[in-house]
Amino acid sequence: MTLEPFGARLRRAMDERGPLCVGIDPHASLLAEWGLDDTVAGLERFSRTVVEAMADRVAVLKPQSAFFERFGSRGVAVLERSVAEARAAGALVVMDAKRGDIGSTMAAYAESFLREDAPLFSDALTVTPYLGYGSLSPAVALARESGAGLFVLALTSNPEGGEVQHAVRADGRTVGATMLAHLAAENAGEEPLGSFGAVVGATLGDLSTYDLDINGPILAPGIGAQGATPADLPHVFGAAVRNVVPNVSRGVLRHGPDVVALRDAADRFAQQVRAAAGAA
Repeated sequence: MTLEPFGARLRRAMDERGPLCVGIDPHASLLAEWGLDDTVAGLERFSRTVVEAMADRVAVLKPQSAFFERFGSRGVAVLERSVAEARAAGALVVMDAKRGDIGSTMAAYAESFLREDAPLFSDALTVTPYLGYGSLSPAVALARESGAGLFVLALTSNPEGGEVQHAVRADGRTVGATMLAHLAAENAGEEPLGSFGAVVGATLGDLSTYDLDINGPILAPGIGAQGATPADLPHVFGAAVRNVVPNVSRGVLRHGPDVVALRDAADRFAQQVRAAAGAA
């Protein structure tokens, strides 16, 4: 049975649990901070602990696929179990894989994460549109079919992104603004929220020159270790702040492996984000 559209499920989860996404980013250095070896066993212990601590309380968990893939098939098996256990506990899972290609290859990437019976099926997938937005068509179509969503890289927080995303097209619009316009078109008429979101960095400062009203979610990395705070969100996102899903990784994960400390850290961030969005 096709799921309820991702946008509707995300809106409800954000309203009920608070608008927060916690990354599952098992860096080798973070495993070491937890007293774990940089092995598949350490990876599994780390991932299971994060899922146990978070999946029944945060709106979104976002595993970074690369940190699992580096262990080969055994790491991918850990990722499969983490996704399934997180979703079973009630969290929405955004797979941070940033896939992007053309034609049948893009279709295969989409099937890996967005087909309902796929081992790595996730509620949403991060994708890169810089082979042209139209190259994402297979993922858009399958997401609509399965009730999943996409988060499209639009205005990212890394300094290098600007040379592409802020480049001005012949029509006078930047590349990043073009991606936002495509997403607004995908989400037109959807209620309570469209399923096709943008990735926009919380560290970018005033974005008032960009139209962030895409009627879809905005995944906002940069809170915590990268320097942005929940209080910055209204300034960066303006009226769109209600649809922002701030992503926090190290700011929460550094409190592990203690489950209670992880939960307390996530709860604090969620409360701060909710307060900042409510004050906007």
